[in-house]
Amino acid sequence: MKILIVDDHPIVRAGVRRLLATEPDMEIAEAASGREALTAARATPPDLVILDLNLPGMGGFDIIARLVRERPRPRILVLSMHDDPIFAMRALEAGADGYVSKNAPPTQILEAVGRLGKGQNYVGPDLAQQLALWNSHAMAHPLKDLSRRDLEILRLLGEGRSIQQIADALGIGYKTVANNCGQIKTKLGVKRTAELVRFAVMNRELGD
Repeated sequence: MKILIVDDHPIVRAGVRRLLATEPDMEIAEAASGREALTAARATPPDLVILDLNLPGMGGFDIIARLVRERPRPRILVLSMHDDPIFAMRALEAGADGYVSKNAPPTQILEAVGRLGKGQNYVGPDLAQQLALWNSHAMAHPLKDLSRRDLEILRLLGEGRSIQQIADALGIGYKTVANNCGQIKTKLGVKRTAELVRFAVMNRELGD
């Protein structure tokens, strides 16, 4: 199985590589950003991409959307620091085939890789339970109405990026980002941009 590990932290990439090295017949490549990942995937198409959502520049949701259009289309396993169900749901909606928290035991990551390698889907047990409860009871969540693009913009605002810097990072226009910010404020029930930025900074862990 050809596997591409995409994470901007070298220690994480090294750790996942060592974990996968315990399994037979694994050919592993690495990328530190979304653009590197897309270049690598086109040069040597992987069977599986293990992807962090929180990457510099192009965010994880955009990378998923682009990877699912590749031919051959790789399987995609999101490996993220957070275990918030809203991000798992949005990642699966974008086209990911699996989702595991970085806080999960190594055996869970290996199980996910094995399942996806067989063409199955996989979500970590704790997250799967939260998603099931959320869907069955329509539980409230502060970010439930935000789209994948909204979440990317909120994450970048929390990093202290200006609207122009966000536009450059996402490859979209300044007015598009400004309009999105207005929609996000409406969805979150805040009136001023300063309040939105404060919310983004205080909730940065939601996008990690």
